[in-house]
Amino acid sequence: MGVDEEEGDMLVHRVVADWQGAPLSPADRALCDYAARLTAKRTVMTETDLDRLRGAGLSDRAIHDAVQVIAFFNYITRIADGLGVEPEAFIRKWGLDE
Repeated sequence: MGVDEEEGDMLVHRVVADWQGAPLSPADRALCDYAARLTAKRTVMTETDLDRLRGAGLSDRAIHDAVQVIAFFNYITRIADGLGVEPEAFIRKWGLDE
């Protein structure tokens, strides 16, 4: 069963607003938890963090790809913040009506 575009948009907004309260699959929830932990507590990551992802059904390849994406977003955000880059005028803040 697929998700229509409106349902998909609603889910994305729920995840952005509060991923912990969003209706996610166990694998997606594990990925969000891992991304939050890697972003905020990267120096205390352990093999247990990877085991949780494997336990949620992710392959080592999927974990590798996820870490690449998480790291890239952390990197590019820090570059933009460090250089004082302002968001483009056409980009509106999440959760605000048009």
